[in-house]
Amino acid sequence: MMSRANHLFTLLFPTLACLALSAGMASAADVKPAAAPAQAAMPPAPPPPPPAAAAPAAEPAPKKAAPAKRAAKPKAVPMPHWSYHGSDGPDNWGKLHASYGLCDSGKQQSPIDIRGSIGVDLPELRFNYAPSRFSVANNGHTLEVTYPAGGSLTFATKTYQLVQFHFHRPAEEKIEGKSFEMVAHLVHRDAQGALAVVAVLMTVGAENPFIQALWNHIPLAAGQAMASAADVSIDLNRFMPKERQLYNYMGSLTTPPCSEGVQWFVFKEPVEVSPEQLRTFARLFPNNARPIQPTHDRLIKESRGRVR
Repeated sequence: MMSRANHLFTLLFPTLACLALSAGMASAADVKPAAAPAQAAMPPAPPPPPPAAAAPAAEPAPKKAAPAKRAAKPKAVPMPHWSYHGSDGPDNWGKLHASYGLCDSGKQQSPIDIRGSIGVDLPELRFNYAPSRFSVANNGHTLEVTYPAGGSLTFATKTYQLVQFHFHRPAEEKIEGKSFEMVAHLVHRDAQGALAVVAVLMTVGAENPFIQALWNHIPLAAGQAMASAADVSIDLNRFMPKERQLYNYMGSLTTPPCSEGVQWFVFKEPVEVSPEQLRTFARLFPNNARPIQPTHDRLIKESRGRVR
């Protein structure tokens, strides 16, 4: 029986194999290959970037500022004219300019009528002048003398250097109401700028060689100066009075701006000048003296001993 079955399987196997092969082929033909997965849609290309804005044009480099000009120095304002007469005379000096205010309002003004002094032993007063060439200037108000060799005045612990000296006619000072024909004011200044003035009073008498040497060099016009020759000199020591007792008080300049705080030394004894010498000065300056000012109870000292 087994052999019959084996014989039958042998006969049928080729047919069954062909059928199986055909069926397999048919099945394979029916199966479509899987579609390839769809590619993901590509996003749309971004729009092209806007064209880059043109870089702003570079600003031109600022020009270098021109160097600042130096401020022009203010021009010196000329002080108002003053004189000894009329609308710009002594009664109106204080109104001519603010800096002249003390001429009206000051309480230590000069000159004064020296009265009621007290006798004291003043500190030693020493004059130290050397012979010198000189120059005489007509400044429109007086004759002013410069003394290149200089000199000094020592009072107590202070030393004052000679700056210049000048003249007034009549003398500005009075002593117990007495007037004098002329006066010379010797102006000195110390290292701090404080002033000391020595007044040498003059009266009519013999010709004065010291004064004549100066008058020989009077310039021809106001605003001019005349210097002495190399072989011509003067000595202030020879102009001082022999007796050197004096008065001492605090006062002011006797011309604008009438600054106060000036130490005054007024010799009691006058020196002599001739009538002709007085007339020579009077021809140029008939009256260049400030009137007497109130004393306002100032202390006036009078030296008791001789001053050398």
